[in-house]
Amino acid sequence: MKIYVVSGLGADFKVLERLEFPENCELIFIDWLIPEKNEPFHSYVERMAEKVDVSEPFCLLGYSFGGIMVQEINQLKPAQKVVIMGSIRSDKEKSKLIRTGEITKIPRMFPTGMFNDKAANVYSVVRKLFDPKNPKILQYFQVRDPYYLKWSVEKVSEWKFEETPGVIQILGDKDIVFPIKYSKPDYVIKGGTHLFPATKYKEVSKILKEVFI
Repeated sequence: MKIYVVSGLGADFKVLERLEFPENCELIFIDWLIPEKNEPFHSYVERMAEKVDVSEPFCLLGYSFGGIMVQEINQLKPAQKVVIMGSIRSDKEKSKLIRTGEITKIPRMFPTGMFNDKAANVYSVVRKLFDPKNPKILQYFQVRDPYYLKWSVEKVSEWKFEETPGVIQILGDKDIVFPIKYSKPDYVIKGGTHLFPATKYKEVSKILKEVFI
């Protein structure tokens, strides 16, 4: 069984590298693309979905913003199973902070230069966004194109989506990006922050082996 995987906002696959899957699973990673200027979100999703081969059964797995992306891809190319980690199933699960950004449109006002990885404020933004207690946080944050980062923050804030039945959700109970109190996940990782796929990989691997059996 092929599993197409999309990682988190600005993250490469290091954050997921310790996860274990059933032996019959073949992982295919879909790298983040740099958005074209003024590219509609649906057009971007279509480009991300190009790598998915529908000639044989497949599953989708997404982490954080990647969880949002795989649900969008599933609308174009339906999968046998869709699993999201550290992500939300609809815009109704957004936190108050993200909703504030949606209402005020503040993310659109951020200058692109704010997302320059040499700027000191980016470091503090990244730490708060992922996991303030994890000293290795920046090793996961590899996609640093300023336009992509600003665009991604805007899209998370603006995202509108009706929950799709059957999507399997795994959340950490200490996640500050997508707080568990706004969702009803299928699986809860005790003590899991937003980086739980890296810090609680044994617990997550056990779940994934059950889900993708």
